[in-house]
Amino acid sequence: MQLSKENILKSLSKVQDPDLKKDLVTLGMIQKIEINGNKVSFHVVLTTPACPLKEVIKNNCLEELESDFGTEVEWDIFMTSQVTTVREAAPVLPQVKNIIAVASGKGGVGKSTTAVNLAVALSKLGAKVGLIDADISGPSIPTMFNVEGEQPAVKKVGDKNIIIPVEQYGVKMMSIGFLTPTDSAVVWRGPMASSALKQFISDVDWGELDYLLIDLPPGTSDIHLTMVQTVPVTGAVIVTTPQKVALADANKGISMFLQPQINVPVLGVIENMAYFTPEELPDNKYYLFGKEGGRKLAAKYEIPFLGEIPIVQSIRESGDTGYPAVMKEGLTEEAYMNLAEEVARQIAIRNASQDKTSVVEIKA
Repeated sequence: MQLSKENILKSLSKVQDPDLKKDLVTLGMIQKIEINGNKVSFHVVLTTPACPLKEVIKNNCLEELESDFGTEVEWDIFMTSQVTTVREAAPVLPQVKNIIAVASGKGGVGKSTTAVNLAVALSKLGAKVGLIDADISGPSIPTMFNVEGEQPAVKKVGDKNIIIPVEQYGVKMMSIGFLTPTDSAVVWRGPMASSALKQFISDVDWGELDYLLIDLPPGTSDIHLTMVQTVPVTGAVIVTTPQKVALADANKGISMFLQPQINVPVLGVIENMAYFTPEELPDNKYYLFGKEGGRKLAAKYEIPFLGEIPIVQSIRESGDTGYPAVMKEGLTEEAYMNLAEEVARQIAIRNASQDKTSVVEIKA
C-alpha cells in the first residue's frame, strides 16, 4: 500500500476503541498525520489522560500499520488526550467538563478518603481536577489535604465577590472548613447548607476542569437534591463497604440517582475496606467485613464495579497527616490509580453512549 494520509487513515480505521466500540478514525481520534520520507508521525487523541487502554490502542495501531505498509516505515505515535464532555455551553460551571458526585448510603465507609485519593489520582494522571466538600456538618477535606487554617482568597468581578479555591497536590478545592473555625460545629438547617453548596458551585472561580468531584454527605438529603437542581451531574459513584448494613444503605443511594425524576447515571460501585492486608504480609488478604458485597451490588443494578480498596494502616495515617495515600508508593497507590483509570473510563463511555443529564426540576 502506498504511503499517504488517506491510506494511513484507511489502515487505522480497522482499529477500534475497545470501550466505545467504534474505530479511531470515525471517532476523530487520529490527528496531525505528518509524512517525511519513510518516517510518519501522528497523534491518537484519547478520551481521558487516565485511559487504562493506552498501550493496547497504540499496539493495535502499530499492528495494522505494519501489516499494511511493512516494517520499513518508522512510526512515531503520540498518545495525547482530550477529556470528553456532554456539557457544551452550560450556564453554570461552563468550563467544567464533567461533574461527578461521590456518594454513600451511610457514614463511616470512607467516602471522603475515597474522594480525596480519587481526585489526587486523576490529577497525577494529567487531568485538571476540582473537589467540593459538600459535607457541610462534617468537613474533612481540609485535614486530608493538610490545608487546615487556610482561607480562600476573594476577588471582585463586577459587583460580585468570587472565591478563589484553595489548591493542593494539583487539586482545586472548596470546603465549609475553610470558612469556619476548626473547632466549631456547623449547626445549620437544611436551607442554609443548601445555600452554601450553591455558593461553592456558582461563586467560586473553578476555571477549566476536566473533572469536578462533589463529596456528598452520607445518605440522601437536601444537599443531594440541591446538587442535582443546581447543575447537571455527569454521573455518580457509590462508595460502600462489603458488610450487609452498608450495602443496604448503598442500595438507597443508587435508587435515589436512578429515580426517573432525578435520572443521574450511576458510573459504578467502589468497595472500600474490601480486605485487610498487613504491611509485613503484602500478599495476604483477610476479608474482615465479608467478601465481594460491592461487586454483587453492582451486578444487581447492572452497573460497573469500579474496584476495591484494601484496609491498610497507611491510608488512615495519610488522612490524618494530610498526605493522601495515593501519593505514597505501594499497594494503596496502585489501588487508587487503578480506580481513577476505571472511573475516567466509565465517564468516557457514559459521554459517548448516553444523553446529557438535565438539571432536575422537582415541584413541591
